Amino acid sequence: MIEITLDNLREAQAGLAGVAERTPLIPLEQARSMSREVRLKAEHLQPIGAFKIRGAWTALRRLPADARRHGVVTSSSGNHGLGIAFAANRLGIRAVVVMPESAAAVKVDGVRQLGAEVVLTGKTRGPEQTIAAQEFVDREGLTMIPPFDHPDVIAGQGTCGLEILEQWPEVRTIMVPVGGGGLLAGICSAVRATGADVRVIAVEPARIPKLSAAFAADRPTTLAAGSSLADGLLTKSVGNVTWPLIRDTLDSVVSVTDDQIRAAMRWLGAHHLRVEPSGAVTTAALLALDSSCRDSLEQTGEQARHVERARSASREATALVCTGGNVDAARYAELTAR
Repeated sequence: MIEITLDNLREAQAGLAGVAERTPLIPLEQARSMSREVRLKAEHLQPIGAFKIRGAWTALRRLPADARRHGVVTSSSGNHGLGIAFAANRLGIRAVVVMPESAAAVKVDGVRQLGAEVVLTGKTRGPEQTIAAQEFVDREGLTMIPPFDHPDVIAGQGTCGLEILEQWPEVRTIMVPVGGGGLLAGICSAVRATGADVRVIAVEPARIPKLSAAFAADRPTTLAAGSSLADGLLTKSVGNVTWPLIRDTLDSVVSVTDDQIRAAMRWLGAHHLRVEPSGAVTTAALLALDSSCRDSLEQTGEQARHVERARSASREATALVCTGGNVDAARYAELTAR
C-alpha cells in the first residue's frame, strides 16, 4: 500500500500556490433547517472549473525533465483532461487526452482550447480510452498520467481535504463524490495524516456502485456498463492504488439517483450555485439523508448500515465537496427544468 504522508500533502499544497485556487467553503444558509451547519467546498471555482487541476498539476510538476521533454498522455471523460491540458500548457509540455465520444462538448472544447491534442475513441467511458492512451506510451514514449490511480495525482487531490480541515476546524463530516477514487483517497489520506476527528462519506451514482462493490468483495471490482447524469463518475471500478487508501478510513458510502442529482442541481441553482451533475452528488446525498427524507435512499443489508452511519454523521457540521461546474448551458437548463 502506498502511503500519502502529511509531508507529501504539504509539498503538493505548496506547489499549487499561484496555480490552483484555495476555494471557499460557502455556508449553505438554506440548510439550517437540517439543524447543523453545512458548507460547500466550491471546487467549481477552480481555473478549469473543477478540482482535477490539483492532481494534474502536481503530477506534471513532479515529472523529471526527460519525461517532460517527451510529453504526457491520459484518458479522461473530461475534467482530468482539462487539468492535464491546463498544466501541460503552463509548463510547456505536449499533452494528448484520449476521451470517449460521449464526452461533454464543453469539456472536449476546453481541452482543445488549452492546447492539448484530443483523441476520441469508444462510445462511452471504458477500457478503450486506456488502451488508446497506452499506444501513445508504447509508440511515442509519452508518460501516462492516470486520472486517479497515481500517487502524485492522489496527493494533489488530497490538498482539497487539507484546505477543508484548515478552513473549518469544527468540521466533523466531509462528503466526497467517488469515481475512480482519486479525490476520495486523497481526502481520506489528509484526514488520516492529520489525525482529524472527521468522518468521510463517499457518494456514488446508484447505477454504478463501484465502491459498494469493492466493499462487498474487499477488493476493486469492475462493474458492467452503467449510466448516470454524473458523467465524471462513470468509472466502473475504483483503483488498485486508491482502494487501500479509502478502505480503512472511510466511514460509509451511499448512492444517489439521477432524479436526486437533478433535484440537488435545482436546489443549488436556486441559491446561485451552478454546478455540473458530478458536483451535485454530495448535495443530493445530504438532502436524501435528511430526516425528512428517510425513505429516499435504499436500505437493504449492508447498504442499510452504510446509510444509517452516513445519516448519523451528516447530522454534524458537514462539508460537501462540489467537484466541478463544467456543464453546457443548454444541458444545464435541460437538467434543472422542472
